[in-house]
Amino acid sequence: MGTVDAQTRRDRFESLAPGLIEPLRRFLARRTDAATADDVLADTLLVCWRRLDELPEEPLPWAYGVARNCLANAERGARRQQRLAARIAVVDPPREALPEPGPGEDDLAEALARLRPDDAELLRLWAWEQLTPAEIATVLDITSNAASIRLHRAREKLRGQLRKTGGASGHEESREGRTT
Repeated sequence: MGTVDAQTRRDRFESLAPGLIEPLRRFLARRTDAATADDVLADTLLVCWRRLDELPEEPLPWAYGVARNCLANAERGARRQQRLAARIAVVDPPREALPEPGPGEDDLAEALARLRPDDAELLRLWAWEQLTPAEIATVLDITSNAASIRLHRAREKLRGQLRKTGGASGHEESREGRTT
């Protein structure tokens, strides 16, 4: 069927849609949950509208194929969303999901909070994300040398803050063999 005027196109879709909606709804309801089925049904009808000129004389089997593809897309999107949520929960768990702070962790959080936000972020990239200075440079769009220097300075500032709070600085100097 070739290009037709807008009203003829609309009339054709409105005559076909009622015969598609319920069979497609049942088709999708057998394959997924109700909310996803409704979303996929809407997507399927949109594709049918957009590709109205391609609909065969008997449109239902073709529409089932479209619904099947739309459902596969929705399921892929849901899986991506779940993977992203899982990654975020590991990197930045919700506050209520965090375990009680261990010894010195409150001191560390307090010391980090006292640093400039840029220094704290640099230290988080290094410690939490375990990035190298070269990788940190990529994240922050600076040179590797600048990242190394800033990381060194931020670590020194953190040590100073930890000394003020009485927390360990991460590496205590050995006093073995020294007289005090």
